[in-house]
Amino acid sequence: MSAGQNLDALWALAGLDPAALADITLTGDDPVLPSSFKVGTLAQASVAAAGLAAAEVYKLRNGERPKVSLNMADAAIEFRSERYLRVNGELPPNPWDPIAGAYRCGDGRWVRIHTNFPHHRDGILNLLGCGNDRESVAAALHSWQASDFERA
Repeated sequence: MSAGQNLDALWALAGLDPAALADITLTGDDPVLPSSFKVGTLAQASVAAAGLAAAEVYKLRNGERPKVSLNMADAAIEFRSERYLRVNGELPPNPWDPIAGAYRCGDGRWVRIHTNFPHHRDGILNLLGCGNDRESVAAALHSWQASDFERA
């Protein structure tokens, strides 16, 4: 689905005035970021929904809905804003756990593990019975089928 189609669906689910959709212009195409996901499409649809909702509030207060335009790359930058964060002028520590990420299982399918919370990491390592490093996790997941691992 395109960002526009996603926005249309979000707008309809929220029960908002479909006429507002005529006042938004979306530009750009995925991929805009290096990812296995359509991050640009997701970013643009969600930021556009927020912008269009703000335009609706403006219309309620002032009688006119302003036009809204959003470039996909600009929206995607907002989804990577942590890369621009500074604390006391310095980069903050890396928020990602070293073993978090995507891994190929023995059946050739992929799983993505989230281990940024210690109890998530410990649960994964306990389930896999392996060491706390990417190589050990990758080797352990090679003996799993992706769907079995996700169910476990």
